[in-house]
Amino acid sequence: MKDDKVLEIKNLSMTYHSLDGEIKALDDISLDIFRGEIVVLVGPSGCGKSTLLSIIAGLLSPSNGNVKINKSEESINDIGYMFQKDNLFEWRTIRDNALIGLEIQKKVTNERKEFVDKLLDTYGLGEFKDSYPSQLSGGMRQRAALIRTLATKPDFLLLDEPFSALDYQTRLVISDEIGGILKKEGKTAFMVTHDIAEAISMADRIVVLTNRPGKIKDVIDINLTCPDCERSPMNSREAPEFKDYFNKIWKELDVHVR
Repeated sequence: MKDDKVLEIKNLSMTYHSLDGEIKALDDISLDIFRGEIVVLVGPSGCGKSTLLSIIAGLLSPSNGNVKINKSEESINDIGYMFQKDNLFEWRTIRDNALIGLEIQKKVTNERKEFVDKLLDTYGLGEFKDSYPSQLSGGMRQRAALIRTLATKPDFLLLDEPFSALDYQTRLVISDEIGGILKKEGKTAFMVTHDIAEAISMADRIVVLTNRPGKIKDVIDINLTCPDCERSPMNSREAPEFKDYFNKIWKELDVHVR
């Protein structure tokens, strides 16, 4: 895996200019992500997590440094982006919502339509293909949003707090489902979350950012013992090492209750 680099960030910094002066959001970020990894980014509010994802996605240009996907600086079509909200169009069916990315890229073919139908069938939305978003639960909508992202067959996925709009119980179930989907589909992903437990349960590695300007404070390999079963986000929480990782990251973030 370490020879198959999907994302390469080198010496990346970002400074915003405003009437009140300059605001440095990110400072000298360097990070590699390898094929098949799920890497999760945590850090204090306002430390530049979403800014970093926007730069990787090509929505913002950094002040310094560069980002390469599959060794290229012009690989926007290799990226799938899943936002905090599902952003499904209420007037389109679930199948039609899942096809939006392909329509934008002008890649709608019978083969791709069959691929989308297969994803919907495989991940529990087959009987809702012709339903509308308002007819689905929050968790089902998030599944539909992920399938829309997967439909273009991106090499690399960005997930910006994809479960934050869900209630706690649904969040646990859907993070487990989506973590399983990512692993089953062999996807490489970079995810932002504020939830330390969620980060540990999902990640192969966790990147901890400092307060603004965001710098990488630590990169933590997550190795959990899940006896008698394959690791999943849900059963990861039962691993004996889970509490130690939680305490370590809590201290790294220097979280204080005020």
